[in-house]
Amino acid sequence: MSNEAPLRKSRSLAILKAEQVPFVKHLPLIETEAESTRRTTEQVATRAMALCIVAVKGEGLGQAILEKLISEYELASAFTPKEKAFINNPTPTEHDRLQFAWRYECYWVMLWALGYIDTLERPGQVCDVGKAVLILRDNGRMGFLANARLRSQAEILDAADLIYRYHWAVVDARINNRQPPAGLDGGVVMERHHALNWLIGYLDQEWDDVSTDT
Repeated sequence: MSNEAPLRKSRSLAILKAEQVPFVKHLPLIETEAESTRRTTEQVATRAMALCIVAVKGEGLGQAILEKLISEYELASAFTPKEKAFINNPTPTEHDRLQFAWRYECYWVMLWALGYIDTLERPGQVCDVGKAVLILRDNGRMGFLANARLRSQAEILDAADLIYRYHWAVVDARINNRQPPAGLDGGVVMERHHALNWLIGYLDQEWDDVSTDT
């Protein structure tokens, strides 16, 4: 049997130990490269652009400007059913706006996976939203697709394994009425877990249905 997954888990546990993040050794292994799904660069880039658009609407962008951006970036068919419902609702609830604004964190993961962000820092604070939006704006649709360089599946799986174990620590803290350990941000952790599970094709789930089991 391949030792790929056990070694990946060992590296993640070493990081958690160094950061004093609680963990349990019996948490399962994640998929290997052979078992995971390798998304295409275009798939990831298109998902990234859609996430950016729903996030800016969540932040309060007006409907007219939003529709212009969707046309400019040719994203009419890029949204999931839940995203479409939100995009097409001229008066979303404050709760829905907040939930979709959190998608900036998923978008940030996609930017990292596409090589636009050098390092996916530990999930202790929200991403640099201004920088994230400028990357898409400055490249435009064609440039964003052309300049993307999808990271190796090994790198993506390393990040997926680590966020899985970060998420366990955050959920364990919540269940036991404690603050997230070691300065982790629970919202950032959850969004990253969602994005990375989609990137590796976890359980072959569509974006709206991606689970973040711990």
